[in-house]
Amino acid sequence: KILVGDGYQISFYEDNSGNLNESNGIKIIFENEHYAVVNKPAGMVTHPSYGHLDDSLLTNLSENTLHPVMRLDRETSGLLIVAKDGYSHNMLTNSDIKKSYKALCYGKFEPENGTMDFPIARRPNSVMIRDCTPDGKPSVTHYKTIAYYEKADISLVEFKLETGRCHQIRTHSCHVGHPLLGDGLYGPLSEDNPRESLKAQATIYDPKMGRVSLHAYKIEYLDPFDGEIHVYEAEIPSDMQTVIEAIN
Repeated sequence: KILVGDGYQISFYEDNSGNLNESNGIKIIFENEHYAVVNKPAGMVTHPSYGHLDDSLLTNLSENTLHPVMRLDRETSGLLIVAKDGYSHNMLTNSDIKKSYKALCYGKFEPENGTMDFPIARRPNSVMIRDCTPDGKPSVTHYKTIAYYEKADISLVEFKLETGRCHQIRTHSCHVGHPLLGDGLYGPLSEDNPRESLKAQATIYDPKMGRVSLHAYKIEYLDPFDGEIHVYEAEIPSDMQTVIEAIN
């Protein structure tokens, strides 16, 4: 019985369990009532932001509020997990999600397989740029050379993240002298990390790539709802494949 002066609270439950939209190059790899694994195309921001309120990944997928469990930079293509509600987001965030990437890099890694263990910190007086520096946060990237194209002196490399720092792969690769093709922040033609020895090479291949050549091709995780290990892969996108065919 409600009396005059009593306080009460009404809660609304938003049901986001319906299917998400597959549009503007977005591919839905897996979907259930809790979350979806999607393949984001290059050139699309993950979150709505100034200048991208209507064309982000989240707004393309649904008019409802979504919760990305991970994010990818605008130029980076590939797989990420999007939760449909806050509870699912929290459950998935606490899962051990293993992420693997493929990238085209200048030069040949020596040794061909190994680990880059260099702390990363934001560059002083810069909002975006990161550096490998002793006083940075621990950052570990495992790499494996998939192919080396000798004529072009370019490598196709697989990267597996042990930590998840901003720009980690790009920063580590730049630090060891093998920046990614098309990288406007860390590449040989960038204003922030120019590399004279690679400028002639980058002048040829950066325009062919047209964006940073980084693709999140594989994720593996324990699904907290069904208790099963899920593994999903996405093929290298057509722009990277075109460059590989041209230099092979």
